[in-house]
Amino acid sequence: MATAALPREPESDDSGGSQTLRAQLRLRELIVNGEITPNVRIPELALVERLGVSRTPVRAALHKLQEEGLLEALPGGGFVVREFGETDIHDAIELRGTLEGLAARLAAERGAGALVMAGLRDCLARIDELLQPQSLDDASFSAYVEQNGRFHRLLAEASGSALVQRQIERAVTLPFASPNGFVLLRASGPHARDTLVVAQQQHHCVVEAIQQREGARAESVMREHARIAHRNLREALQSHQGLQQLPGARLIRRADR
Repeated sequence: MATAALPREPESDDSGGSQTLRAQLRLRELIVNGEITPNVRIPELALVERLGVSRTPVRAALHKLQEEGLLEALPGGGFVVREFGETDIHDAIELRGTLEGLAARLAAERGAGALVMAGLRDCLARIDELLQPQSLDDASFSAYVEQNGRFHRLLAEASGSALVQRQIERAVTLPFASPNGFVLLRASGPHARDTLVVAQQQHHCVVEAIQQREGARAESVMREHARIAHRNLREALQSHQGLQQLPGARLIRRADR
């Protein structure tokens, strides 16, 4: 099977687990950016040279990305990047919505800590301010991405469950399940702001439900919140320009291919 050649990156003096984490994050970035082709055996030695780390952290990173679902192990050894069908992506988004719904329900039923609730309210205030203008520039979208990611991380923390947090962290590592996976598709066009406004309304609703200890409502809002990503995915798949803007688009196995 063919292997992909990879140019070398600067060496790092990181050691131990930090090398594995750095290799894992950089390798995931290469995969999502399409720099490693799906269904082509990943050249381990080329990765060692490119990432500037030894084979041990590279191998550990490959195994971790296999656990995440980005890679598949070959029968004779080695790994390839997976392709994802449209059903796979819908399932990943649905999984995130289900887990975040559970986190919201637990936060409401068990009561979230004052610090995490203050963080969620701060996110709401910052996003409200970003969405005040009728049109958003690149800086506003970048700030929205940052605060939206923070909101979702805090929501997982609000569950009070380390297990739920870990499962959400694992789910969102798939390139299409991230809360920000489709936000950049909305960075242009006459209705660029509209979907973000709807999502922000849902953010407000879930925080209100948590504060009022309404577990079923909080869960329902977050399940509905994931529907926005489903709709954005459908629109992206129908638009060549949309696919060009979508991180990880080269990993999608289209039905007509």
